[in-house]
Amino acid sequence: MRSLSPALASLANVFRIPMSLTPARPSVTRVCHETLSRRTQPGPITSAVQTASFSSTSSLAKRSEGRPGVDKRITLIRYFLHHPLTPRPLRFSRNRYLRHWTIHRAWQLFQAKQRNTQQLELQRQYQSMQAACEELRTGAGDGGRLFRKSMNKKGIFTDLIPIEYGRMQTEFPSAEGWNHEWKKIEKK
Repeated sequence: MRSLSPALASLANVFRIPMSLTPARPSVTRVCHETLSRRTQPGPITSAVQTASFSSTSSLAKRSEGRPGVDKRITLIRYFLHHPLTPRPLRFSRNRYLRHWTIHRAWQLFQAKQRNTQQLELQRQYQSMQAACEELRTGAGDGGRLFRKSMNKKGIFTDLIPIEYGRMQTEFPSAEGWNHEWKKIEKK
């Protein structure tokens, strides 16, 4: 008999599952075989069931895959759902559930209203910027020269850092904070 891996052993300990590799419940195929073997005269259907196990995949695909692996996501979901420190799910009475649903729905409506107002504010800002750019393009009196100069993006990405960032992105803040005496080195 093969032994369990350390990960499975720890999960079995957490879920309080016995460590034996024999199944705790009888398998469906074994019960079916035992039931069918009790019959005295096997018919054509019974002999077919006894010789071939049920499979929803083709035999070639089954042979090529080998033993299917355990999905780690399902293992983690089971681990956190059944962990002793996980609080039990809420079970409400009808009136309490209705109150809970009403409060939750009101909160969702409030958040949707906030998102909508924020979206409208962003749309208003965008349209005012667009109107300002259009005014700069057509109404400045210089044939759109100032607009073209303002929209020129030349030299912004020379340091491989967008100008909007102001400085290179780092994993942690600097030790001395912001250096106010720093000046850009002039190129000759």
